Amino acid sequence: MSRGTGGLPLARAVPTAALLLAPLGGLALLVFRPDLDGTWEHHPAHFWLVLGIGGINAALAYATGSAARLRGDARLLLVSLAFLAAAGFLALHALATPRVLLDAPNPGFVLATPVSLLVAAGFAAASSLRLGDDRALAIVRRGPWLLWGLVALMLAWGVASLAGVGPQGQAVAESASGPLVWLAVAGFALYATAVYKYLRLPRSAGSTLPLAMAAAFTLLAEAEIAIVWGRNWHASWWEWHLLMLAAFVVIAIAAQRSWREERWAGLYRAETASSERPISVVFADLQGFTTFSEKHSPAQVTEMLNQYFTVAIPPIVDRFGGQIDRIIGDAIMVTFNTHGDQPDHAQRASGAALALQAAASAVAEAHPGWPRFRAGVNTGVATVGVVGAAGGRTYTAIGDVVNVASRLEALAPVGGAVVSSETLAGLSGAETTPLGRIPVKGRTEPVDVHLLVALYAEQDT
Repeated sequence: MSRGTGGLPLARAVPTAALLLAPLGGLALLVFRPDLDGTWEHHPAHFWLVLGIGGINAALAYATGSAARLRGDARLLLVSLAFLAAAGFLALHALATPRVLLDAPNPGFVLATPVSLLVAAGFAAASSLRLGDDRALAIVRRGPWLLWGLVALMLAWGVASLAGVGPQGQAVAESASGPLVWLAVAGFALYATAVYKYLRLPRSAGSTLPLAMAAAFTLLAEAEIAIVWGRNWHASWWEWHLLMLAAFVVIAIAAQRSWREERWAGLYRAETASSERPISVVFADLQGFTTFSEKHSPAQVTEMLNQYFTVAIPPIVDRFGGQIDRIIGDAIMVTFNTHGDQPDHAQRASGAALALQAAASAVAEAHPGWPRFRAGVNTGVATVGVVGAAGGRTYTAIGDVVNVASRLEALAPVGGAVVSSETLAGLSGAETTPLGRIPVKGRTEPVDVHLLVALYAEQDT
C-alpha cells in the first residue's frame, strides 16, 4: 500500500488533508461573500468556549510536562510549554469577554490570543527540530527556568493589561491590522515549520501522536489566517475559536487512545525512546521474604513491605536521583543515568545502596522477625527506552549490566551491599572489602565482587 508523508496510507492521507484544509475554504467563502458571514454576539458562549480551550491546554500541559520531567525528554518539554502558553493566555483572553467578569473589553486581554498563538508556535517549532544530546540536555536542565519564565510573562501581561498599559483601540475590536498581522504571519510560518517537521518524524508502532500534532498545528496555522480576516462576532471570527478548540481536542483524543503506560512515547526523541548509554543499576530484595510470606497473612506482608519502601525509596530518589525502574514483590530495581545527565552514576548508585540499607535497618531493628535487604550494584552499558506495545509497555533498561546487578544482590550479606569492579572503578573515597572472583548464575566468567563498607564522598543532589 502506498503511503503519504509520515507513513499515513495515501488513501487516508488525501481525505485527511482535504478535511484539515476545508476550514480555509469556508473562511474564503465568508470573506468574499460577507452576506454569508452571519453575526452571533453571545458573550457567555465566548467566555466558556475560550476558557474551555484553555482548560484543555492546561490538562495537556500538565500531562506532557510530567512525562517530560520523568523521561528527561526535551521535545516533550517544549510541547508542554506550548500547551501552557496557550492555556495561560487563553484564560486571559476569556477575561476580555464584555459583561461577564469585566464591564468592557480589555485591550491586553483581547491581544492575549494572537500572542498565545505566536508563543505556542515558537515552542511548537522548536519541539519539531532535531536536537542533539547536548542541546537536548541543556533544554531539560533549563526547563524550570523556561517554565517559570513563561508563567512570569503571562502574569506580567495580565497585570499590565489590568493597569491599561499597552496598545488600545483597534485591539478591542479583535481586527488584525498593522503589527497584529505580522504576529499572525510569524505564527503561521512557525506552525507551518512544525507541521512539516512532525510529518517527517519517524513513527513508533501504533502511535498516532506525531500525526495528531501535525494536524493540530495545521488547524492552528489556519486559525492565524482567520484572526487576520475574521470580523468581530461574525462567523469568520468564531471560526478561529473553533479551529483552536479542534486543534487541541485532536491531540487530547490521540493521547487518550494511546496506551496509558508511556502514553506520550510517540513524541519522545529517538534517543529517549531507545538508546545505549552507560548506567548503574541497584538491585535489592529481602532475604527470607518467602518464608515470612508463608507464615503471615497477605495484609501483614503488605504492611511490612510498605514500611520498608516508605523509608527506603525517598533517599534513593530525592537524595541520589535514582529512577525506580520496577518493584516486584520484595525486589526493587533502581537505575541511574538513564537520561544521560549523571556522569557520577556509579557514585550515586553506591550511595543509594548504602542509604537504602541505613533507612531499612531502623525498620528491621524495630521488627526483629522481619526479613532484611541485600543489595547489589553494577555499572555498564545498557539499552534504555520503551519496551513492549499497547497492552504491555514500559520504560526500562535492558542488558547484561542489569542481569549482573540482580545476581550480585544474591551474593550480598544480609544488611549489606556489594559492587562490581566496574562500579568500583567509578567510585571515589570508597571503603570496600574484596570478596574475590565469584561465579554467578547464567554467566561463563566469574565476577569481581566487593563488599561496600562506606563512601566518604557521597553524592548529594
